[in-house]
Amino acid sequence: MTLPFQKDLDKYKDLDEDEILGKLSEEELKQLETVLDDLDPENALLPAGFRQKDQTVKKASGPFDRERLLAFLEKQALEHKDREDFVPYTGEKKGKIFIPKKKTVQSYKEEKVSLDPELEEALTSATDTELCDLAAILGMHNLISNADFCDIVGSSNGVDKESFSNIVKGEKILPVFDEPPNPTNVEEALQRIKDNDSRLVEVNLNNIKNIPIPTLKEFAKALETNTHVEKFSLAATRSNDPVAVAFADMLRVNKTLRSLNIESNFITGAGILALTDALKENETLTEIKINNQRQQLGQPVEMEIAKMLEENTQILKFGYQFTQQGPRTKAAAAITKNNDLVRKRRIEGDHQ
Repeated sequence: MTLPFQKDLDKYKDLDEDEILGKLSEEELKQLETVLDDLDPENALLPAGFRQKDQTVKKASGPFDRERLLAFLEKQALEHKDREDFVPYTGEKKGKIFIPKKKTVQSYKEEKVSLDPELEEALTSATDTELCDLAAILGMHNLISNADFCDIVGSSNGVDKESFSNIVKGEKILPVFDEPPNPTNVEEALQRIKDNDSRLVEVNLNNIKNIPIPTLKEFAKALETNTHVEKFSLAATRSNDPVAVAFADMLRVNKTLRSLNIESNFITGAGILALTDALKENETLTEIKINNQRQQLGQPVEMEIAKMLEENTQILKFGYQFTQQGPRTKAAAAITKNNDLVRKRRIEGDHQ
């Protein structure tokens, strides 16, 4: 079935685009080039000035003088005559004057309830404690205030009102203090990695915000030749894609590192893809954490991560919360398979 609007499009199938472009003038070609600009105006990673082609053709008439422009605008505003009102303001109030409505208080007549003589005698001779219990049974305990309840129960048990109010006490809240700052000396740790210090097995740079990007790249470069560091963590250090690429290059040659943590940083999908490609060649890393980045990675990146986990048989722990069901299922199956392989190797080793 052909829709009505599709019938009108059939006449454009045999058009010759080269012939149409040849007939366009130079000005029309420039307009077409502006429309077919390759830059993406919705790409948040590009600066605002780079998202659209510069269409300004007029040259600057001279140096910009802000004070001179403000003086000119002020002078122009003072010389401009005020427009006279079509209807002059006389101060007359129009419309009805608002008079608030008086609230009417409804009076309710008390209804006399007649009870059996036995019930009326029982209620008359009942103590305050018995009346309080009766109100609780009938679901009318909310009609008695806390002060009256304390008076009733306290007087019946021989307890003073003040001491009774101190029986129930609020739980004391213990203050929660902030975590102490990371005591790691960045320069000393970097030098020890470069010197291949055998005593340095774990490096923790978490939450150190002022590490320059070149210094983080130096850490990655130093780990390429280090043979002792097995655990490296740089969570919440403001790391970005260049840092991720540097660590990806390190993972291609490092044969010692077992755990890498780069959570809570500014790494985008491009940096994660670089790490993913490097892990296809790495055979020693068993744990990596990449969760909680500034931007979501998206389904294509998550699919590449799941594909890498299916090919890499060494990774046993992968710290990332998938947003898509498909990659999440594949990644979980791959991690389970890798752990089963390790368990199987351990059992076979025990029997030998």
